[in-house]
Amino acid sequence: MSQEARARILHHLRQRTDRALSVPTSNFRVMTPDTPTREQMLERFERCLTSVHGEVIHTPAAQWTDALRDLLQARQLKRLLLPARHAVGVEARAALADTEVEPMTYDRPIEDWQSELFEKVEVSLTSTEGGIAETGSLILWPDADQPRLMSLVPPIHIAVLDADRLYPTFQEAMQREHWATRMPTNVLLISGPSKTADIEQTLAYGVHGPRELIVLVRHP
Repeated sequence: MSQEARARILHHLRQRTDRALSVPTSNFRVMTPDTPTREQMLERFERCLTSVHGEVIHTPAAQWTDALRDLLQARQLKRLLLPARHAVGVEARAALADTEVEPMTYDRPIEDWQSELFEKVEVSLTSTEGGIAETGSLILWPDADQPRLMSLVPPIHIAVLDADRLYPTFQEAMQREHWATRMPTNVLLISGPSKTADIEQTLAYGVHGPRELIVLVRHP
């Protein structure tokens, strides 16, 4: 570099640093977004979930088991895996007592019934800890009554979501549900049925895991 070019560059740099600096205008809306209404969150949640082949069924909370019965009958599903102790499983079992549906529970070590779980269970039913409107995701906290495999193995997964436990963002869900004081050992965020893409970016559903995700949204 010539001395003349070097002097010209340094001259421009000195001129820039001699100018008074002003504070740039900042927009913190990403960090402090407007609080959406429940209807707006439900619309966003359903739009995001259905865009990846998920299904949403709205039902009054007092009639959610009727919606479940109708769904199982319409799909001719008979082997249902459900929780043994959670209220969702208890209520569903009672509502299906006079039907041909065979309720099953995850009450054995996986080694004792692995082939039955993978080959015979047609559909599973689980509760949720809430939903995230921003991404159309469900929050599940697996435990001994509802192990992870209940939502990962059966070809159809039905999840029950209470409308008043839908949150705008993941951060809001953690804050409102006080995760800091009761952090689970395992959390599942489910955003639609199982999907994968090959090297050519061709998206396929149900290759490994549920091919269908159906969310029963219970309204107060």
